[in-house]
Amino acid sequence: MSVSCLRVHDFVSGRADPGDAYVVLVDRLWPRGVRKDAFRHDEWCTAVAPSSELRREFHGGDLGFDGFTQRYRAELSRPSAAAAVERLAARAADGDLVLAYASRDTEQNHALVLADAILAASR
Repeated sequence: MSVSCLRVHDFVSGRADPGDAYVVLVDRLWPRGVRKDAFRHDEWCTAVAPSSELRREFHGGDLGFDGFTQRYRAELSRPSAAAAVERLAARAADGDLVLAYASRDTEQNHALVLADAILAASR
């Protein structure tokens, strides 16, 4: 089982190659500056994206990453998000799963928190 997180812009620019992995865009909004036909993905799963309110608070600097992580995990426990996490965990059990995100920050973003939730759901 493999779950990895990669920036959408790295796919589009050719810096990242997902190979035959199942690629899921996990943002609520389409990545800025990316044409829909330029980004090869298998699914766009908005059910697991942070709420607009949470995203604005985090990116606006009103909320640190620890607070964001705690609130985002609570959002992921809601029924529709939890079902999507379970489905992605099942997909990851069948092969490589890549969570694609648009954030420039590769060390503190929602895809990393989501990857942990997916791995926890697969246990």
